[in-house]
Amino acid sequence: MVQSADMAEVERETDPLLLDNQLCYALYAAAHRMTKSYRPLLERLGLTYPQYLVLLVLWEQDGVTVSEIGRRLRLDSGTLTPVLKRLESAGFLLRTRRQSDEREVEIALTPEGAALRADAVSVREAVMCQLELSEPEIRALRKDLSLVIERLSVGE
Repeated sequence: MVQSADMAEVERETDPLLLDNQLCYALYAAAHRMTKSYRPLLERLGLTYPQYLVLLVLWEQDGVTVSEIGRRLRLDSGTLTPVLKRLESAGFLLRTRRQSDEREVEIALTPEGAALRADAVSVREAVMCQLELSEPEIRALRKDLSLVIERLSVGE
C-alpha cells in the first residue's frame, strides 16, 4: 500500500499539466505577490509600481529617451507614455523633445523626483525583509530569472 502511495506522489510531481508543476504559474504568482508587497509602501510615496520602475531607470541614468526606458523595462511607448505623463503631473520628471532629434522625447528627473530616491531605499529594504533572503540569495535568484527572461526574449 505504501508503495502505491509513493508512486502516486511521483506521478503527481511529474504530471506536466498540473498547475503546481507549471513554471509559468510560479513566476506569475511570485510576480503578483511581489507587486502586492510593494503597493502599500509605494502608495506612501505617491507612486504606483510601474512609476517606481520608471524612476529606478532614471535614478540609474537621468536624461534618457522614452525608447531607452521602454527597452530597459521591456514596455512599448503606448504603455509607458501614460505612466510618464502621471509622473510629470506629480512633479517627478520632465518630458522634452531632444533638440538634436525632435522625434525623441527625453525624460529628466526634477529635484523632487531625484530626492524621492532616498525614500525608495526603505521600500526595497522592507520587501527584502519579507522575503527573508540574504543578498547572495537574492542575487542568485535574480540571475536565474534574468536567464529565463533572456531565453524567452530570443527573436524579439
